[in-house]
Amino acid sequence: MGFKCGIVGLPNVGKSTLFNALSNSGNAQAANFPFCTIDKNIGVAVVPDPRLEQLSALINPQNVVNTIVNIVDIAGLVRGASKGDGLGNQFLAHIRECDAILHVVRCFQDDNIIHVEASVDPLRDKAIIDTELQLKDLETADTKFQRIKKAAQTGDKEAKREADVLERVIAHLNDGNSVRSMDLSDDDREVLRPLFLLTIKPVLYVCNVDEGSLPNGNALVEKVREAVKAEGADVLIICAAIEEQIAALSDLQEQAEFLEAMGIPERGLHQLIRAAYNLLGLQTYFTAGVKEVRAWTIPIGTKAPQAAGVIHSDFERGFIRAEVIKFDDFIKYKNEVAVKEAGKMAVQGKEYVVDDGDIMHFRFNV
Repeated sequence: MGFKCGIVGLPNVGKSTLFNALSNSGNAQAANFPFCTIDKNIGVAVVPDPRLEQLSALINPQNVVNTIVNIVDIAGLVRGASKGDGLGNQFLAHIRECDAILHVVRCFQDDNIIHVEASVDPLRDKAIIDTELQLKDLETADTKFQRIKKAAQTGDKEAKREADVLERVIAHLNDGNSVRSMDLSDDDREVLRPLFLLTIKPVLYVCNVDEGSLPNGNALVEKVREAVKAEGADVLIICAAIEEQIAALSDLQEQAEFLEAMGIPERGLHQLIRAAYNLLGLQTYFTAGVKEVRAWTIPIGTKAPQAAGVIHSDFERGFIRAEVIKFDDFIKYKNEVAVKEAGKMAVQGKEYVVDDGDIMHFRFNV
């Protein structure tokens, strides 16, 4: 499943450095000038999950596969991006392809790193990005509204319903608000879905701080926290430069020693990937056997046949039943045989809603 998080922000706030650490690829050029990233970079971030390690320790499989999130490094936006300034149209199109936004704001002072606005002010930076995305959404919504307005006025019920939703969205955007802060029904969201609005996407604010501000942040971070309270968005503190240094260490023991020396309990990177995973409304189920222990990604609320379809479409098409073991039960009884003997394996049908951490075996016939 191609779930994507797009990293956005002004130029030189640390997006590409963060991308390099997230994808551990080094593919994104990081340099001290605007528009260093012109083409989008796409990387794969492995979702850390200690449950995989626990299952692997018990089963000793030939292979272990984590679940992933696709990360898109989108070039720095500037004032006027919604009108095409700074290659804005191209960059905004990249955001449309993403399911969620990681909005990086600079919360560190460094005279050696140029700021496109000539000073460090995360609230101003956030407002610039918000405004450009809102203006683009306003243009999109108004274009659609103008197309269906006449049909709505002639009594077309479907057109009138769409026009009513669009009028509310346009008014909300004109007031300087993002669509994600609106109270929208499921029907409203269906009307808006084909528009691929930028500001309806869920967002996580990533405060890029200096090494000395880890792990709790600084005064600039506090300003960001206060500013986004009304959005209900999460704020994460990370030092992209430190994360990139850690990513360059291929040995896990070396990484652990580095973290210990820095007094950091856990990589901010791991926190960020988990937060992005949650932001997308995703959860994990497992398949577990001697050949492979694997984590699979599904949206929260997925039923068993659709979960099976993530593995192969035939599994969903010919679904018969799912044999389900709860993760805690597997850890307690240590193997599948003991779980069955304890009566802790459940047989579930087509209406079963998969829980996070379920260990599943599918029966199907095509």
